[in-house]
Amino acid sequence: ESDTASEISFQFNRHKKTPSIGSHSSDMASVSSVSGSVLSVYSGDFGSVDAQGTVEFALDYDEKNREFQVHVSQCKDLAVVDEKKGRSDPYVKTYLLPDKARMGKRKTSVKKRTVNPIYNEVLRYKIEKMVLLIQKLNLSVWHNDPLGRNSFLGEIEIDLASWDWSNRKLNWYPLKPRSLSAVNGVDHRGVMSLSIKYVPPGSLGKWPKNPPSGEVHIWVKDVKDLLQLRPSGVDSFVKCYVLPDTSKKSYQKTRVIKRDTNPVFNHTIVYDGFHTEDLKDACVELTVWDHEKLTNHFLGGIRLGLGTGLSYGISVDWMDSTQEEVAFWQEMMLAANEWIEGLLPLRSL
Repeated sequence: ESDTASEISFQFNRHKKTPSIGSHSSDMASVSSVSGSVLSVYSGDFGSVDAQGTVEFALDYDEKNREFQVHVSQCKDLAVVDEKKGRSDPYVKTYLLPDKARMGKRKTSVKKRTVNPIYNEVLRYKIEKMVLLIQKLNLSVWHNDPLGRNSFLGEIEIDLASWDWSNRKLNWYPLKPRSLSAVNGVDHRGVMSLSIKYVPPGSLGKWPKNPPSGEVHIWVKDVKDLLQLRPSGVDSFVKCYVLPDTSKKSYQKTRVIKRDTNPVFNHTIVYDGFHTEDLKDACVELTVWDHEKLTNHFLGGIRLGLGTGLSYGISVDWMDSTQEEVAFWQEMMLAANEWIEGLLPLRSL
């Protein structure tokens, strides 16, 4: 049924009620590096201001330096955020979509107390032209709040595949309300098909105890509709950890499937060393990555657990399972020795 069967032990001192601050900090640093935290295009938006006004900018690609350049010139007639003081403190932010994780954001300086800010700044991306042509540019304008309660002022989205690259002139564009998909929180990164099973200690025979400790079986079947980072597709693989254990013993990965946005992995992993009570404090993190020589790029992932925000009494940011992921994990807990099948959307962790 599976291409590869891996077996590793779940290593965590579950009897240690108050882990030392030092060891806890180390675990959190490891988790952070694994998860590859991804910011939403609309993160930090607390405003309800209607989009209005225009933005002037130009696009260019520097062939010699392999650099995409966004020349942000100015904005006019932006919405007023603080009506009492009649002010806005605007800045411009850009993303290359859909791969926000890989390219990150760029932003201009903040211009205070104006609805007609002048920037004359160039936002730069080091990126191959053929990769750029399968991206979209999202350019948005925001009011900067000292407390981080930033307000969305408008945006424009450009399909770079159809852009006229001979046009290097500054042009004016009307700012539009945010797209419906963004308002609804849609961030489609693909869907993973998998099955999981919990085998309690001693449930497969009395003598000798079989198994001597509980086991969690994870069968990663396939992923569909991955982000396409290159015209040829994507070279993907799946990483697996059982958190809070971030040791090398916990880490497992599938083989790399090349040039395919719908990879079939058919890979099974078995983690032993579980007691039934561990299931409420552990979290299976499965992340999908694009493989390149110098560095791997995060594509999306899922976290299977109870999503309580706590692990062995400690507050952790990775215990954040969605309702679907929680339901999937709970079903496994209630159906010992049975494979539970699921189809779960990948997300930004």
